Amino acid sequence: MPIFAVNYDHPDETGWQQHLLPHIAWLRDRVADGSLLASGPFTGETGKSALLLFNMPDLQSLEQLIAHDPFAREGLVHNLTIRHWDPIFGAFNSHSSRPVRTA
Repeated sequence: MPIFAVNYDHPDETGWQQHLLPHIAWLRDRVADGSLLASGPFTGETGKSALLLFNMPDLQSLEQLIAHDPFAREGLVHNLTIRHWDPIFGAFNSHSSRPVRTA
């Protein structure tokens, strides 16, 4: 299944703080259902920004899923970018279109 790299910003600090716990619960549910492989904030920046790696069948399914993120529902997601990513080498290689054989 394809992996998508999702990046977005959170310029509204008050809204971010208000909806952080529901967002974290949503992320945990995505990890539990296998759709979210990794997520976390960028550090050392003046604003809040995050990278999320999703394992989804297609872009449309991912867009529908992101629409249910509490941050997205509250209009707190800005500068959203979604890119299909093929992790040929490293920790996520088992999700690649070209898995590297180790033996």
